[in-house]
Amino acid sequence: MLQLRTVIDIHASADQVWRVLTDFSAYREWNPYIISISGELRRGARLKVRVQPPAGRSLTFRPTVLVADQKRELRWLGRLLFPGIFEGEHAFQITPLEKDQVRFVQHETFRGLLVPLLRRWLNGQTRAGFVAMDRALKERAECRA
Repeated sequence: MLQLRTVIDIHASADQVWRVLTDFSAYREWNPYIISISGELRRGARLKVRVQPPAGRSLTFRPTVLVADQKRELRWLGRLLFPGIFEGEHAFQITPLEKDQVRFVQHETFRGLLVPLLRRWLNGQTRAGFVAMDRALKERAECRA
């Protein structure tokens, strides 16, 4: 198992951050890591997600939405082939700190037989992608606040 976690404080309301986070059609305009998402934002729905690691080819996967709690949390589970090979549970959490300020946490837990082989890449490329997305989300939400 491997866990990645990034945290950033954003000077915008939880509502504003949620609107930016869930406006999938605008991802190409601002998100350097998750370059596209399509699908319905509801528990049990399948999304189509395309990520662009900082150094490498883009990857597309089809996770299942586990949680879509407005203004609080979006969580999904993606798998490669079948359980036990490689899976990642990815969460975006928004926690209000003060009026018009939130803490945004992005984390993912990776499990499966391939995790030891991919650990270095995940710690490097995936973590860098999370950080890039966090910074871009902060900039986009704050300029729209």
